[in-house]
Amino acid sequence: MKKLENYVSHLRVLQQANQEDLDNEFIISGIIDKFSIQFELGWKLLKQLLAYEGSAASATGSPRGIIKEAYAVYPFFDGELWLAMLRDRNSMAYIYDGEAAKALVKRILEEYIPQFVRLENELKQQYGDSLGQI
Repeated sequence: MKKLENYVSHLRVLQQANQEDLDNEFIISGIIDKFSIQFELGWKLLKQLLAYEGSAASATGSPRGIIKEAYAVYPFFDGELWLAMLRDRNSMAYIYDGEAAKALVKRILEEYIPQFVRLENELKQQYGDSLGQI
């Protein structure tokens, strides 16, 4: 499954964020940008899997709709945290304050990256080898 491959590949890069100089504005900006891409890959992966499951909600182009449906379909899915990610992703364009950016990077490192990893692991556990055929 190409979407899963892209999701995992990008996640491996994002997971290295905590090894960078988190006082460097350029690095902070890069982590935030990588988070945004990872979030996009995540909800689009969920959209494809929901379509495979026969969910009508997968026809929507709305990340919020996909997140709410994923919460209903997948018992392991933390819908509240993904909605927080969506809010942060949507507000990123309005972060001009360095402290706000650092706070977002802290959430990315402590909450969001572990959630991205959890999604990968849970999906692989649930679908196993059949993920390649979806």
